[in-house]
Amino acid sequence: MLNQTYTTDVLVVGGGTGGTAAAIQAARRGAKTILVSEFPWLGGMLTSAGVSAPDGNELEAFQTGLWGAFLQELRQRQPGGLDNSWVSFFSYDPRIGAEIFADWVQELPNLQWISGQVPIDVYRQGDSITGVRFPDFAVTAKIILDATELGDLLALAEIPYRWGWELQSEWGEPSAPVTFNSLTQRYPVQAPTYVVIMQDFGEAMSTTGNAYAPEIPAAPNYNPSQFTGAWDGYGAETFLNYGRLPGGLFMMNWPICGNDYGEGVGRLIESDVSRGEFIQESRWHSQNFAHFIQNQLGRRYGLAKKVFPHSPTAFALHPYYRESRRLVGLTTLREQDILPVAGGRVASIFNDAGFCDRKASLIKEAIAVGNYANDHHYPGVQFPLQPKSIRWGGRWTGTPFTIPYSCLIPATTDGFLVCEKNISVSHIANGATRLQPVVMGIGQAAGMAAAMCVELNCQPRDLPVRALQMALLADDRSKTLIIPLFNLPPNHSDWQHWQLYYLDNPEAYPVSGHCPDSAFDKALIPESNCFKGIFSRLEQQEYRFTVTAPAAYQGQNWQLVTLRSYIDEQLRAYPHEQLVTLWGRQNHSGNWLLVEHLNGD
Repeated sequence: MLNQTYTTDVLVVGGGTGGTAAAIQAARRGAKTILVSEFPWLGGMLTSAGVSAPDGNELEAFQTGLWGAFLQELRQRQPGGLDNSWVSFFSYDPRIGAEIFADWVQELPNLQWISGQVPIDVYRQGDSITGVRFPDFAVTAKIILDATELGDLLALAEIPYRWGWELQSEWGEPSAPVTFNSLTQRYPVQAPTYVVIMQDFGEAMSTTGNAYAPEIPAAPNYNPSQFTGAWDGYGAETFLNYGRLPGGLFMMNWPICGNDYGEGVGRLIESDVSRGEFIQESRWHSQNFAHFIQNQLGRRYGLAKKVFPHSPTAFALHPYYRESRRLVGLTTLREQDILPVAGGRVASIFNDAGFCDRKASLIKEAIAVGNYANDHHYPGVQFPLQPKSIRWGGRWTGTPFTIPYSCLIPATTDGFLVCEKNISVSHIANGATRLQPVVMGIGQAAGMAAAMCVELNCQPRDLPVRALQMALLADDRSKTLIIPLFNLPPNHSDWQHWQLYYLDNPEAYPVSGHCPDSAFDKALIPESNCFKGIFSRLEQQEYRFTVTAPAAYQGQNWQLVTLRSYIDEQLRAYPHEQLVTLWGRQNHSGNWLLVEHLNGD
């Protein structure tokens, strides 16, 4: 392999969430694909960064494409199920997530995965990127995708990118600052988190009487005052259950006086040395947080053993980066593009005064969907943002929005696409586009586009967007939605019809997010249990359920939540204090019943 040059159709540089999805989709489409990753695990945020309690696209109608397939695999492989934490509806052992991605890659003979390599140079011919050099080899390709965690190929190829904040004068974003200030200077991008996995050793203590977790030593720069008050207002148990994983594990990714770390975050793009210094400091910060937790809560809690494939095994392979260099693309997604329509439950995809033509263009270019709230992390700072959350299914979720294909294409460079947090998006809007499911959707679309460019012998900017959309909607293994509709499950016979209808008629897209005449498959998930009890309406979209049967749960009170549209409609219609029968799954960390069927209807 040393000094060898490989030739391929599609090269994906970076094995994170978007890159893994892109490589798999490109290869499944038939393109000869090479995936080069820095780390021995694929999946990025979902696995190697340790964030195995993902946020967003949780509603059942949004569980499509490779994201939906990943969830299905997790349900089959994860002992004990996915109902473990209260921050997410899906928490799992990151080792199982890594196994899924490795298996998907291995089954594709036209996909070659090479790990342990980072890009050091790019090859150009005029305005086209034609190859990438790594320390031990080089790869030339027809289409190259930047899937690095920090947009490193953008810098190596000198493709214009953004880093940091844009002022309100740039695009009129309501949450953007009017002038640069101490916040924008201290935190040019959102703070990363170096995830550490802790473990409850309490079970061993109860059986042996003397089994304590090994002491967690303090790392350099330990300052307990940084963590004081971390779980005030929550309590220790609720704090730990935030990121509870199966097997007595806890994902420590806590934003309140926790292990977010942003001191000198600009060093991440200054040099390899400065990046290494920042990464080391952020890991020390998480070690100190774990040390603080153990000191406060006792030796029942310690560092997990043998989770990640390196030493120390409790620490993720790399930080969870929330923001990277961001491409200057053909289109830039702004805050206005992700905010809800007045009086509606979806983003202002079409009807936005002054931007109607742009909105019609955005929806006609849609290739991925996200729905997470706009969430920014600056340690010790409360930064107000325009709200984009809604009450739905008895809980809070985010208004859905779409990602246009032109956000993946450089303004002036050919042979190149991006497919991670490095899309053409504003700093403000990045707080909603950076989440795992939407990045996986972006990666799937980019991989499909790259393979189709090879088939049609065209540049990404010349690929007909409708052809790409049709390929995503009709993919025989992992069809994926591109127009968000709460009540349109992918198994509905008219699913593709309504997707195409709103692409052709964006002015008809309903502010409710509901298309007419759709119905969910009402089959139960096998882990569901039957409960009888009294339904109570506390407030709009807030429900309590007092169990009367089975006897083992009699008298218990649970919050009712659902990810299914028809259940959401039933809950909204039920009268207060009605006797109901339901089927669902318990989440003890969140004290909720996830309802999958109600009253046998």
